[in-house]
Amino acid sequence: MPRYAAVDIGSNSVRLLVAEVTPGLPPKELASAREVTRLGESVFRTGTVSPEAAALVTGVLAKMAQAYRPFGVAGIRAVATAAVRDASNQQQFLRDAAEAIGAPVEVISGQEEARLIHLGVQSTWPHPAHRVLIVDVGGGSAEIVRSEAGKMTAAYSKPVGAVRLTEVFLKTDPPEARDLHRLEEYIEEKIAGAVERMGKGRWDRAIGTSATAAAIVSAVNRVPRSRRESVDRLRATSPQIRRFYQQVGAKSLAERRKITGVGPRRAEIIVAGAAVFHRIAQDFRIPSLYYSSAGVRNGIIADLAERGVGRELSRLKREQRQSVELLAKHYGVSVKHVRKVADLAHTLFESLQPIHKLAPSYGVLLDAAAYLHDIGHYVSDTAHHKHSAYLAANSDMPGFTSEERRLISLLCRYHRKSMPTERHPEFEALSETDKRVVLLLTPLLRLADSLDRSHAQRVEAMECQMRNGNVAVYIQSAADTDLEQWAGERAGEIFRQVYGVPLALVKVKG
Repeated sequence: MPRYAAVDIGSNSVRLLVAEVTPGLPPKELASAREVTRLGESVFRTGTVSPEAAALVTGVLAKMAQAYRPFGVAGIRAVATAAVRDASNQQQFLRDAAEAIGAPVEVISGQEEARLIHLGVQSTWPHPAHRVLIVDVGGGSAEIVRSEAGKMTAAYSKPVGAVRLTEVFLKTDPPEARDLHRLEEYIEEKIAGAVERMGKGRWDRAIGTSATAAAIVSAVNRVPRSRRESVDRLRATSPQIRRFYQQVGAKSLAERRKITGVGPRRAEIIVAGAAVFHRIAQDFRIPSLYYSSAGVRNGIIADLAERGVGRELSRLKREQRQSVELLAKHYGVSVKHVRKVADLAHTLFESLQPIHKLAPSYGVLLDAAAYLHDIGHYVSDTAHHKHSAYLAANSDMPGFTSEERRLISLLCRYHRKSMPTERHPEFEALSETDKRVVLLLTPLLRLADSLDRSHAQRVEAMECQMRNGNVAVYIQSAADTDLEQWAGERAGEIFRQVYGVPLALVKVKG
């Protein structure tokens, strides 16, 4: 399945998430990183990203680029939020950040930030039949989201982030009562519109995201920072949040740093962050707040997967498709047949990625071999697979490297008759990686070719499902597909030998 990378350049920290997405399952985390950068401090104080903050963030992004690249991600999205939205030197920062991470960096609106937070929560902790309040208190802003039956129905972004509020209101240590009062009044004023419009009706659940929420829930449940991952889906009651805010508001920074679950850097901004959650809990009349570790980065992963980003990497580019189609026509192949085989092969490649685990680029080679597997008939119907391999290896194929042509020719060679073996010199000469590629793709090409055995394109559509260690291939057709099913079952035996997984072929009427 495709792998994606998400980078969230927040006002307090920069986060990276690399995940693999399998349809119907929660994304599988492959790598993650978080660095506190306090990008918002200089912006909320002076209106610009300071040179020191910019250098720190770009250094962090360069390290994160080194972390995500080995995973061969199919897509990456890097976003910047409140601090960069407000910065007068935004464009220069974005250029530097993009160069460091190796991808474009976009400033997203508060509404888009809220949408991604909602997506992130729903992708990791679905609530398909509930009315849910989601609150994310970041460094520069707070996003307040109403979710009903899994859909975002209202969202507001307010400038009440923990770093911003600390810079503006909290100047002493510990905070003075007068400053806390001004802070609370400001928060009340900024969220009043959201409270009025979203209503104070019953919520099935309230969920807090962000590190501030994690610190509050960790503290009230006495969970140390070393075990913070265990607080996911734990809760803090509204009275506990009120007491926590009163407690941290009365303590010095040194004392706050000693609170279980509150880290040394979080202690610097926890008073303002707790004030926001306290006010929201009171105004929305929620009995308790659950913590979710999801956030913008999880939403990015879910969004990239939903939009199918990266799927094009496993398809022939236009130049490549023209190249193989012209070659197929030159050797008198039925283009309708090979197009159908290529389409079926691609479906198999995409659907079975969780078990073959090949990079998307190998899907391009499978597509090309599907177009060229029958060109050997031009030389002779006898052993045409060997002739196809020779022609593919020695024909001019713009858009393909010599190494790619070599693998394509071997896939043509093995689309029928014997399977790859060390007795074949061409196969033996391959690297171990390339041998594995040929071995895993060969059953897919054979099955795709078998499902158009009549060359009449009788299979209208195909779907693959993997359950309990078995693979089921459902073919949809209103025509007689006895020949295709017979051939497909024979190819299914080869699939079982290579993958060690049973394959069942099931016809569904069109």
